[in-house]
Amino acid sequence: QVQLVESGGGLIRPGGSLRLSCTASGSILSNYIMAWYRQAPGKQREEVATILSSGRIVYADSVKGRFTISRDNAKKTVYLQMNSLKPEDTAVYYCNLFQLLSSTPNNYWGQGTQVTVSS
Repeated sequence: QVQLVESGGGLIRPGGSLRLSCTASGSILSNYIMAWYRQAPGKQREEVATILSSGRIVYADSVKGRFTISRDNAKKTVYLQMNSLKPEDTAVYYCNLFQLLSSTPNNYWGQGTQVTVSS
């Protein structure tokens, strides 16, 4: 099993910055993908940013140029630096870890952390 613990959410004014962190523990292989998703009220969960073990990164168009994802493999931690925050960034942000175990996909989720952007 894998556990993911997130931190760093909160209330922030438009234009402000926040950094989310997510630390993984448990049965983690050497090759895994980590990502941040978010879900706003009444909307589907959407992928925000993904980082592979190789370092390759993919961002949603809505956050390009404002958000930066990074990872520290030694600490099994992924970060999401969010700058120039907008009210539409308000959502519960979830950390995700994906890995293949004997060709079986395994998907793990954190408990979520609330980010509220409001004046």
